[in-house]
Amino acid sequence: MQEYLSEAVVLDRLPNGDLNGRVVFLTKRFGKLVGRVKSIRKITSKLSGHLQPGNLVQLRMIEKNGLQVVDALKKSRLSLNLAELRFLGELLAEAEPEFTIWEMLVTGRFSWNTALKTLGWDPDFASCAMCASKIEAFHQRTQEFFCKNCASKLRQDEVIYLEVGQ
Repeated sequence: MQEYLSEAVVLDRLPNGDLNGRVVFLTKRFGKLVGRVKSIRKITSKLSGHLQPGNLVQLRMIEKNGLQVVDALKKSRLSLNLAELRFLGELLAEAEPEFTIWEMLVTGRFSWNTALKTLGWDPDFASCAMCASKIEAFHQRTQEFFCKNCASKLRQDEVIYLEVGQ
């Protein structure tokens, strides 16, 4: 049985059955991991409060029919909102450490421009996918850049607005 111990940022929580759940983490040592948590949705769950999206936790997981969370202790709370954390969780590849993104999250200096550049989508050399003008947004589903006007026509829960002028 393999044991994993690392600091982690909770990116998302998903239901898995009646009482169980799956939690998406960005760990310092192992990158993005998804772990099962038994009885996390019970009212008496001791892990539930620690495993809220946006928390920085000390995490212990074991490999037993997949990854299972054994223990977690909240260290602090991050400043990103839940939609941005979920979006980041969907962009990251599993088990690929991303130290630059980890450092930005933990230090509170997160920038979507730098994160996208780190992951391979460089906004510096991009133009709007529809009208070829200056970009201001990134669309999650199509993984394309858009100007503000074209981005307003897309589903807003799939769009991240970038810092203009960086």
